[in-house]
Amino acid sequence: MQKKVAFVFPGQGSQTVGMGKDLLERYPVARKTFEEADEALGFSISKLCFEGPEEDLRLTFNTQPAILTVSVAAYRILAEHGLKPAVAAGHSLGEYSALVASGALAFADAVRLVRKRGQFMQEAVPVGEGAMAAVMGLESAEIVAICQQVEQETGLAVQAVNFNCPGQIVIAGAAKGVEAASAALKAAGAKRAVALPVSAPFHSTLMKPAAARLAEALADVSIGQAAFPIISNVTAAPVTDGDTIRQLLVTQAASPVRWIESVEAMGSLGCDLFVEIGPGKVLSGFTKKILKEAETLNVEDVASLEKTLDYFREVR
Repeated sequence: MQKKVAFVFPGQGSQTVGMGKDLLERYPVARKTFEEADEALGFSISKLCFEGPEEDLRLTFNTQPAILTVSVAAYRILAEHGLKPAVAAGHSLGEYSALVASGALAFADAVRLVRKRGQFMQEAVPVGEGAMAAVMGLESAEIVAICQQVEQETGLAVQAVNFNCPGQIVIAGAAKGVEAASAALKAAGAKRAVALPVSAPFHSTLMKPAAARLAEALADVSIGQAAFPIISNVTAAPVTDGDTIRQLLVTQAASPVRWIESVEAMGSLGCDLFVEIGPGKVLSGFTKKILKEAETLNVEDVASLEKTLDYFREVR
């Protein structure tokens, strides 16, 4: 029986120096994608992807367009082979890759937008004043409640912001707020609360200034109808309408990523094969924890691409 396919696109943290290089060397459409990105940005994001240095690639305003470019290059190769999803989603930044794949957002616009998005997010909170931490082994509801309690007691912003998979929730906010919440969560029975190597408290209420600036940047960009439904990070529900997508992208910058519910939504639409497109396999790991019976594939380089194409050839 043919599987119903969901495409999922990774977010920040999946970047590695060298990503996308072998795809560019093998596939003209990948080369064209990197050239298009370089031209849209006015500098060589390709060189940064392939050669680093890593500390530059890790800067939010570089990471975002870099991951988007690799993801779209990989997607376009699949599209050339006639592969299309029933539905798609992306984790945070990955939502922009999903929108490009769906035809709702032009790639050149998306690359410029996520470059600005990274810049706005970085500038919203001075380096060192915000933080994020991954909390393992505590129920979502308890994490949300403890963060609210810490926020009330200390007056410092801290929220649960990435609901990644059962047993892994990310919190973000003011550095001291995250520190206080991490201690309270461990006292409540969390196995670990690990500080993440990020430069800003993404998706927390501290990102509201970034969301306001993003709204202005998005106002100048054309967003059309998506060719297939995109599960929104904000609502964990399908969306195809351009104007709604625009509003949700603004809200997304300072709102939690409801990834567990998003994957469950794709499952409830009948999807039982999830193809992760872009660097890394983080989302495949989450999927296996959310929908145990789902199959996962990924496309990040020539080897994983060929494995995925072979799978679809056999299925057909």
